[in-house]
Amino acid sequence: MDIRIEKTRQSIINAFIELRSHKELERITIKELCEKAQINKSTFYAHYQDIYHLSDTLETEVVVSIMENLTHPERVLEDTAFFSRELFMGFLAKDSLIGILFSGSRSKCLVQKIEAALKELVFRAYPQYRDDKDINIMLTYILYGCYYAFYENRKYGDVPVLSSITELTGKTAQAALKMIKK
Repeated sequence: MDIRIEKTRQSIINAFIELRSHKELERITIKELCEKAQINKSTFYAHYQDIYHLSDTLETEVVVSIMENLTHPERVLEDTAFFSRELFMGFLAKDSLIGILFSGSRSKCLVQKIEAALKELVFRAYPQYRDDKDINIMLTYILYGCYYAFYENRKYGDVPVLSSITELTGKTAQAALKMIKK
């Protein structure tokens, strides 16, 4: 990629993150973003359709980077506790960026994007489960439960909460898989 294009893109991203760190997405204008990034509006529109496209692109990049750093994604159903621990460690590694990008009206988007990425990962490893209602329900149930349990209980400390969640997740997944396979 042309270095000028990459520098412009990075300038847009940096300006957006700076603005987003103290403003709701809906309150950020293209004009102020372009002023902060020191670019023309036409330059912005050469990269993104609108502010929502930019936000969605960055959110997706965060999720993809978390999923790409999983060392054994194929073990999602065999060792769910290990997998969930790795997944949450990925969240924690990107915690400040997640806090900025997925705040306000975008708060529910993280778990939705993770669910889509997780299911794609599972169904790539286990294609026979793609249309299995029970597996889909189990994955959604566990993911949303873990996600909200973690973020609602962080006041107890990330490590103890993560430890409890991963242990519960492993047991829940094992029990659910036994029920499903009967």
